[in-house]
Amino acid sequence: MALTGRAALLAALGSLPIGIWEPGWAGILAVNAPLAVACACDFALAAPVRQLGLTRSGGTSARLGETADVTLTITNPSGRPLRAHIRDAWPPSSWQPGTEVEASRHHVTVPAGERRRITTRLRPTRRGDRQADRVTIRSYGPLRLFSRQSTHMVPWTVRVLPPFTSRKHLPSKLARLRELDGRTSVLTRGEGTEFDSLREYVPGDDTRSIDWRATARQTSVAVRTWRPERDRHILVVLDTGRTSAGRVGDAPRLDASMDAALLLAALASRAGDRVDLLAYNRRVHALVQGRTANDLLPSLVNAMATLEPELVETNARGLTAMALRTAPRRSLIVLLTSLDAAPIEEGLLPVLPQLTQRHTVLLASVADPHIARMATARGNTEAIYEAAAAAQAQTDRQRTAEQLRRHGVTVVDATPDDLAPALADAYLALKAAGRL
Repeated sequence: MALTGRAALLAALGSLPIGIWEPGWAGILAVNAPLAVACACDFALAAPVRQLGLTRSGGTSARLGETADVTLTITNPSGRPLRAHIRDAWPPSSWQPGTEVEASRHHVTVPAGERRRITTRLRPTRRGDRQADRVTIRSYGPLRLFSRQSTHMVPWTVRVLPPFTSRKHLPSKLARLRELDGRTSVLTRGEGTEFDSLREYVPGDDTRSIDWRATARQTSVAVRTWRPERDRHILVVLDTGRTSAGRVGDAPRLDASMDAALLLAALASRAGDRVDLLAYNRRVHALVQGRTANDLLPSLVNAMATLEPELVETNARGLTAMALRTAPRRSLIVLLTSLDAAPIEEGLLPVLPQLTQRHTVLLASVADPHIARMATARGNTEAIYEAAAAAQAQTDRQRTAEQLRRHGVTVVDATPDDLAPALADAYLALKAAGRL
């Protein structure tokens, strides 16, 4: 790599015979006057960096795991060409590990009075807002003996949204919803509590659905079809307290809960229901209300993007009060929280009757698949102890879930990969049973 400034000058002088040093610095400079002139010219020809114009454009959002391209435009107003190394700094979580140096360093040449664009490709590894840091520019002369350096602040924010990996389950859940809604040809009647229409009986129909009065007025047997209730209210409550910070695999429990909430919201909005979101631990962190079906998912992912679990105990009384205030009429309240015994028994159970006497309550929790693997481990003393501990943990969760069921709560306990489809199935079962 080329040396610059005083280092280059001293290196050149150090290569001279020792005798030349004896007259002192004056003799040295006299002998090496051409080198000094070259250094001075190189410094003078390096384009100034403080007057450069810098602007940004490009992506402002990206799903976790995807890329976002941010363009930096450099305008050179001086009369000298800019030959520069540029470092476009962002937080470390803006790239995959080990790729920051390659992605953030750029080489550019900008002729006098012109502009050039460079693109920094981000691939964030965490949700939330990634904000641009400093842009450091080092301008070189043609001989690369000297350089000018300056730092500029060019603000830009890229919001990293939840990935919504459970979207792949949506087509199958919508197919089941169409069956419930009576819009596909099936051998069983559309279930629900709202009368839809009459149609001719076909083998396999439930005989209880036969409308005898309509049959008496025509020559064929008529059956009643039903459809699930529409325009019901669903409040999704995300617990962002300390239990949501526990990591299951590579991500906190909160991320799996958000993914399940997105699938439920997408399904419920297609079913004609209204969906609101509340994120709470000791205060409200996000509240999405009154969105139309088209605006619902964008609003939810935008609100969830900046949510982070906090290491505080969730205030169950405050959460219940806020949920009742957000859902004044009868609703389905979907509480995404932990099934740990202590927070449920000491926090939620004492205030649960306030919710269940007015609303239908569904509690969904993220189970750790490692516990299930531990429970089946054998082979040595350590594995047996681990299996015993896992069995005890599973028993505690089952006992806590049974306590909630005795209070009329529907409980879904599934691993991160299975939680979203299991929650969607529970919603469809409630809808089919007319419990919304």
